[in-house]
Amino acid sequence: MSASGGNGTVLVVDDERNIRRTLEMILGGEGFDVRTAASGEEALQALAAGGVDVVILDVRLPGMSGLDALARIRADASSVRLPVIMISGHASLQEAVQAVQSGATDFFEKPLDRDRVVLSVRNALRAWRLEREVDRLRAEVGQRYEMIGESPVMRRLYEEIEKVAPTRGRVLITGESGTGKELIARAVHRLSPRRDGPFIKVNCAAIPQDLIESELFGYERGAFTGAAQRKKGQFELANRGTLFLDEIGDMALAAQSKVLRALQSNEITRVGSEQSIEVDVRVIAATNKDLQVEVAKGAFREDLFFRLNVIPLRSPPLRERVEDIPLLVTSFVRDFCAENGLSEKRITPDALAAVVARPWPGNIRELRNVVERMVILSGTEIVASDVPDPPRIGPWATQSAERDVDPDADADDSSEIPAMPERAPGERPTLRDFRDRAEREYILSTLAEVGWNISRAAVLLGVERTNLHKKMRSLDIKR
Repeated sequence: MSASGGNGTVLVVDDERNIRRTLEMILGGEGFDVRTAASGEEALQALAAGGVDVVILDVRLPGMSGLDALARIRADASSVRLPVIMISGHASLQEAVQAVQSGATDFFEKPLDRDRVVLSVRNALRAWRLEREVDRLRAEVGQRYEMIGESPVMRRLYEEIEKVAPTRGRVLITGESGTGKELIARAVHRLSPRRDGPFIKVNCAAIPQDLIESELFGYERGAFTGAAQRKKGQFELANRGTLFLDEIGDMALAAQSKVLRALQSNEITRVGSEQSIEVDVRVIAATNKDLQVEVAKGAFREDLFFRLNVIPLRSPPLRERVEDIPLLVTSFVRDFCAENGLSEKRITPDALAAVVARPWPGNIRELRNVVERMVILSGTEIVASDVPDPPRIGPWATQSAERDVDPDADADDSSEIPAMPERAPGERPTLRDFRDRAEREYILSTLAEVGWNISRAAVLLGVERTNLHKKMRSLDIKR
């Protein structure tokens, strides 16, 4: 909206003085700021000065015609979507059709009807504001999901994304947890011809096996107990856009077969229905598992793997792009200061060096969480002492976990860490034993830190709440 008009600014372009004065009185009385021009040339000059929200443009003008002026307005990037309402006293049907085809928002003939003029301007202005709000939100989302990094491995990834994005090829993104696989998926979508379509994310690991079919494909009313009304599935919601299947390696085999059918036929069927629905969806999948190993184990369908793995992209771990850490930290500090209403804080060179030197097994997700903690707990600037020590992970976990448990907690609330399996002297524990023990220690210490608040622990650990519950069950962690 223009700053000068409470309801917006309207530019009236007509060579008849009485028409200009009439529209100025009508619209001015409705609270609009009205500017006038007697020719197409004057109109373009007024638009170049900025601040116009809606244009009312006569078809027949001396010199440059209204249709020519409309073409010029649409050719200018700054006004390509500006609402333009065409009016005429003697326009032919051909001119009216040409005006609409050239991008006119509305068209009506003289003599002008007061109520129709006001309604048309209001509708055009409302649509214009909505478009600008969508643009603002898209820019905000794009900034939020911006990929950061200038390391060689990231530059190669950017090049691959630019090649892949314009195509229709399915993409499989692999990489460790916390490396930013979703950012890669969003970048592919944003650079694709589907950028104006929806981007729908589905976390396959977070949906119970008995619900994933109805979540992906939707259901009809009465399909099962609790299905009070028809619901569209994620495939339908992603029509003409991108469907991001995150953690695809955790999807149940029964659901995998149905996803495979949808990819083969481009059709889905809602639960409780026999009617097929055609969908136009680009599928991007991501996993932190080696799907070829999962195929060999019989946990993932080989035919689905080949369908998804048309174009593989790898999300590099943070240890392969250490030189990007300062850029990431600077960006995170700025974001968290703004998010928490704090003045932007400076991070000292010593603190930044300590962050760079620290191991980051949780990758960017862990780095982001630590930076958030530093921003909130630090003073006017972030110093080296604000950088927390790495979590204590290792076969010494029992003692450290005991130290971390709240001493005031009830005895029944504690979780003892089982001893490592008995092994012959000098025999090393397996990698799986070590990893499970380390994960159990880290989760336990985090839970103790937050008083067993699962939601808060999930935030600090950088995982979904449902995934944390799943991990706690697998490691037999109970309060």
